[in-house]
Amino acid sequence: MIHKLFTLPIRSLIKLGEKIQEEVDQEMYNLPYLQQQLVELHMMYELGEIDEETYEEQEKELLRRYKIAKESEQNMD
Repeated sequence: MIHKLFTLPIRSLIKLGEKIQEEVDQEMYNLPYLQQQLVELHMMYELGEIDEETYEEQEKELLRRYKIAKESEQNMD
């Protein structure tokens, strides 16, 4: 009984950490979200809100995450 009282906060903290990681993964590798981000990035570049170097760097990162998400999706099928 006492053991459970002491480990309860640790288990709760672990559960919270797992939930946060799940939410982060879901946002970082969500295909529709990444597609939207790519479109918005392109629009920002076309409107002159960001320079070409910034555009290319951010596009590269978004495409890397998109590729990971797509591969993950295919592995689930």
